[in-house]
Amino acid sequence: MHHLILMRHAKTERAAVSGLDRDRALTPRGLDDAILMGRILVEKGLRPDLALVSPAVRTRQTWDAVHEALGDVEVRIEPRLYDASTHTIRRLVEDAEEQAGCLLVMAHNPGIHTLALEYLTESAASPSILDRMAGGFPTGAAAVFEVDVAGRCAYDGFLTPKAFGGGADE
Repeated sequence: MHHLILMRHAKTERAAVSGLDRDRALTPRGLDDAILMGRILVEKGLRPDLALVSPAVRTRQTWDAVHEALGDVEVRIEPRLYDASTHTIRRLVEDAEEQAGCLLVMAHNPGIHTLALEYLTESAASPSILDRMAGGFPTGAAAVFEVDVAGRCAYDGFLTPKAFGGGADE
């Protein structure tokens, strides 16, 4: 694997009609932000070979919108990503290392945010990068890492919809 993209689902409704968290859908702004982020990933040359996506409605809808810009990508709906711990997400990333040159993991906070912070700490990222990431991981955001041959992740960017004219960071 050469690149890893950790991405949070886009902006969602506060509650689903069913009352189940897994059923929360994207808001119109969330859909627009997801489409925008797909275009940004392409512009940055980040086209995943494989995407691991949580089964929650909001992550699948975010993936569908992002995927439109990316073209042909193998996608796996991964049940373990729903409300996953950093340990679980890390394990899924490690298991997919040999399967993709660029891997995208689309899931939820706090797992995605905390894992991004762990990778930054492990790679001795600069204090300014750590501070920026510690400030939060907004909906629709993506942390990008370069991955070396030993599987170590080094910071390569933090993309948010707001930075590219999309919705407000939250």
